[in-house]
Amino acid sequence: QVQLAESGGGLVQAGGSLRLSCAGSAASPRTFVSYSLGWFRQAPGKEREFVAASSWNGGSLSYGEGVKGRFTISRDNSKNTIDLQMNNLKPEDTAVYYCAAVKAASYYKSWSSWDFWGQGTQVTVSS
Repeated sequence: QVQLAESGGGLVQAGGSLRLSCAGSAASPRTFVSYSLGWFRQAPGKEREFVAASSWNGGSLSYGEGVKGRFTISRDNSKNTIDLQMNNLKPEDTAVYYCAAVKAASYYKSWSSWDFWGQGTQVTVSS
């Protein structure tokens, strides 16, 4: 069983920055090298949206259209963590952000294809 826990959300003014972190745990410390990891977000009344993802070794990265050039995803397999650096935040970035894992070398942009989810962390951007 894989468990994910996000941290780092909060309230920030438009134009500001936040860094989200997700720590993974499993029976075997080496479990996460078999997983692609990613971030999704969900605003009230909207569908869960792809934000960014990393392949198992970080060699392939992908970003949602609305965050390209502003967000950066990075993973550290030695620590079982995946971070999301968010710069130049906008009010439309306000959402609950979820960390996700899928046992695959590469990732999917559809949320329904992912295997494990964190509990989510709230990000609120004020104008």
